[in-house]
Amino acid sequence: MAKEDYEVVIGLEVHAELSTKTKIFCSCPTTFGAEPNTQVCPVCMAMPGALPVLNETVVEYAIKAGLATNCEIAGNCKNDRKNYFYPDLPKSYQISQFDKPLCEHGYVEIAVEEEQKKKIGITRIHIEEDAGKLNHNEFGGGSLVDLNRAGVPLIEIVSEPDMRSSKEAEAYLRKIKSILEYIEVSDCKMEEGSLRADVNVSVRRKGMQEYGTRTEMKNMNSFRSIIRAIEYEAERQIEVLEKGGTIEQETLRWDDVSGKTFSMRDKEDAQDYRYFPDPDLVAIRLSKEYIEKIQNNLPELPESRRVRYMQEFGLSKKDSNLLTASKYLSNLFEEAQSICHNAKAVANWLLSDVSRILNEKEIEADKIPFTAEHLAKMIMLIDKGTISSAIGKKVLEELFENPKDPEEIIKEKGWIQISDEGAIKEVVNRILEANPQSIADFKAGKDRALGFLVGQAMKETKGKANPQMLNKMFLEELNK
Repeated sequence: MAKEDYEVVIGLEVHAELSTKTKIFCSCPTTFGAEPNTQVCPVCMAMPGALPVLNETVVEYAIKAGLATNCEIAGNCKNDRKNYFYPDLPKSYQISQFDKPLCEHGYVEIAVEEEQKKKIGITRIHIEEDAGKLNHNEFGGGSLVDLNRAGVPLIEIVSEPDMRSSKEAEAYLRKIKSILEYIEVSDCKMEEGSLRADVNVSVRRKGMQEYGTRTEMKNMNSFRSIIRAIEYEAERQIEVLEKGGTIEQETLRWDDVSGKTFSMRDKEDAQDYRYFPDPDLVAIRLSKEYIEKIQNNLPELPESRRVRYMQEFGLSKKDSNLLTASKYLSNLFEEAQSICHNAKAVANWLLSDVSRILNEKEIEADKIPFTAEHLAKMIMLIDKGTISSAIGKKVLEELFENPKDPEEIIKEKGWIQISDEGAIKEVVNRILEANPQSIADFKAGKDRALGFLVGQAMKETKGKANPQMLNKMFLEELNK
């Protein structure tokens, strides 16, 4: 059978670190990047006799995530011990939730193609504590344990196996990331491990109802790696089946350099973890009034913001979708348009040149170095005719490298637009004199000749000539 005869089935377990000031069961801070083992106490180090106390904000943030993803919120749930040994898990068990999670039976909608929406089910969202971190000596001298991250609060968002391609998995993960950013429960900084995913992949022949045996790739924290890993693992499994082999249920490690997966261990099932209720923590009881209060205070979500952009600013559905996909980009749009009052120009710059530069630099929108005021001021300079759009592109490149007032940039670089009629007339005459063939082409009805002449003039003035004035003067001369 060919590759096209198989269907890939994907489920994601997304782990998001919550942006609380303190850990889930103690008052230690959660600041990223602190010196090793400086944010620890007897509770998160699992000292004998130290008792955990649940951080209420963790529950509130998890409920926000559940409500924003259309989940049912449990009024009665508990914490469980998930038993397994790992060097950076000091208790040899993790406090998590098993049979009574905080949130269940939700969904999000994704759109891989603009008009084709698909619901991806969310099985559950539960709260749990993070483990510590092993710092390996690159020269083979052993490993040291940093417990700063032990006890940092997490939510785990477990999807249904509803995704059928790496594109759908990426769209789902981006949607989850966007929602968590909008409701302000996690900073979702993948490079810091604040958002990571365990990726479950299986394949089956098209038309089959039963799922194939799945493999799991743990702790992946980059969109690019997740896409590559899914595509590689699906192809690997198909190849094994085509050769008459069987897929083993196991946990895999993705190697980004070689672009391959490697076996780590057999995949555990729930019974392997010997879950039981944590005897040191009381059950969680939530009133309807408490849940409703959180619901009523949820911030504007991407979907409602998208609709508002179409109605309030007259943006297209596509542009509204692209802008609201990132909270940072959306906030930058809102702030900039409130200053320059030119929503369409702000959207065009963000979705064209700004997005292009972000892609080239391989960075996310939250790493944009300049402010909304900088962007708005650049657009206002273009609107006033101080600089051309061509110069605006140069200013934008400069803002990424050296963010400061655009007026200072154009003065330093000598980029102020030439709008003096006499100076532009001289340029027009020189270009016409040097291009008699273009004059003949224009008079013969070839309109492209005008564009060529204007382009030559812009080239000579290094993009500083006022393009409207150039067009007008060229037409005047050509029509004589």
